[in-house]
Amino acid sequence: MNIQRKYSLPNCTLLLEGLSDASRTAHYQEMRPELSILVNAECYLSGLQQPLSGGREFFESLVRTVNAYAQEFLSNIPNPLLKHQDSEIVQLYKIDSNRHKLIVSSEVPAQSAEYSASGATIPVEFELNTVQLFDLVEAVDQFFADSQTLPEVTLALQSVSRNDAGANQALIKQAVPASLGLSSLAAAAFVFSLIPAPQPKTPELQSQQETNPATSNPTSSASANPVAATPIDVANNTATPTPAPTPTTTAVASPTPSDIEALIKTVPEITDPSQLRALNRQVYNQINPAWSNRNTLEDDAVYRVGVATDGAILGYKAVNQSSNGEISKLPLPNLLYNPATRPPITNEAIAQFRVVFRKSGALEVSPWRGYAQTPQVIGEKIQDPTQLKDLNQKLYDQVRANWSGTPTFSSDLKYRVAVNKEGKIADYEPLNRGAFDFYRETPLPKMFNDIYGSNVAAPNQKEALAHYQVIFKPSGKLEIQPWQGYK
Repeated sequence: MNIQRKYSLPNCTLLLEGLSDASRTAHYQEMRPELSILVNAECYLSGLQQPLSGGREFFESLVRTVNAYAQEFLSNIPNPLLKHQDSEIVQLYKIDSNRHKLIVSSEVPAQSAEYSASGATIPVEFELNTVQLFDLVEAVDQFFADSQTLPEVTLALQSVSRNDAGANQALIKQAVPASLGLSSLAAAAFVFSLIPAPQPKTPELQSQQETNPATSNPTSSASANPVAATPIDVANNTATPTPAPTPTTTAVASPTPSDIEALIKTVPEITDPSQLRALNRQVYNQINPAWSNRNTLEDDAVYRVGVATDGAILGYKAVNQSSNGEISKLPLPNLLYNPATRPPITNEAIAQFRVVFRKSGALEVSPWRGYAQTPQVIGEKIQDPTQLKDLNQKLYDQVRANWSGTPTFSSDLKYRVAVNKEGKIADYEPLNRGAFDFYRETPLPKMFNDIYGSNVAAPNQKEALAHYQVIFKPSGKLEIQPWQGYK
């Protein structure tokens, strides 16, 4: 099985692709598979237009050099591991206190490398600032903390002599800045020359994902969207197109299995219709604004998607080979659960959804097994008849005042709209296809955005709400009536 793992920070992302050795992972069939054979490694750095890529030698050189350089930089004590780094594929040199030169050479034999006019191979050079360096260090730390990825690659630590370390207490104080994980601890230990035998493979600390971190408003930077970039192949120092992701399953948070089917066997499944309905909306609201290239699909693409109780997308699986081949054109990889913005996932329940990207540009999201019964709106409701009547009128006045122009739709647009006790819109939800397709012609997104700073509605469960069905008619007529439930 082809596996991808991602370690992501704001200024750096490490993306590993490889295979699982079946002879070594037979007992992990119901767990997150071990990536034991590295096929390709890519390093995305903010400011570097084309990410670095290479094989096993490139990646091992990268983690060795970054780890050793971080120890030396943090402690201000020469690290013996860097004395012969000229022979490394990846090299790091200090320019000044805030600038560092990263050099990546070819990892292939000389006869296969690209040559400059002088006949020498051309290395890739890039200048890092200290913030970028620390993010690179943290990405390497995340890899070392992942016991299911290349477990034989361990953290290289080496004591320094007393002559190198000296007795300068000022240097000791410089060696322990916070929040740098394993490398910062290693630097402090260097200062004291008391490095104990490390435990480099701790229980998995972070979720590893197929691609970049989840957000409904992805940025265009290299670190935020690595799949869109073109990597530099350090084997020949040329820009090569990034291959489309090939695995049919994503790698999701530890200790959750990456395969959605295996995942269901190890954690509870959400089946409550009302909760599924609320999560259905959250999934749609994440994917719909992030799907920008809607005219590139050759056929409909269908996926089975696993979602946490808070709406985080944990993983997905293509239902057929053609859908698997279309994944590079879709936003799902970029929306996967990001451990940096959400507490770790343990054995919490998940919901399954069927997500269909139509080649026509339409998006469809529905529970994988459908609704067992008619769902209800979650949360406390305002039920006083007089208050409901008063709020009905307030809502009508607000919507009518904000709805103008000539409708272009030809059928009714139906929404569920909720307001709080002050009459302010607190939630809205499309109820039919037209409501999804023509929502921009209604004032609801703008009304919601004016209050909350976003036009994407999220379920409000913190206060009692009054719910109504709002119908925008092609004739320009507006109808609002008390909510009677889903049909």
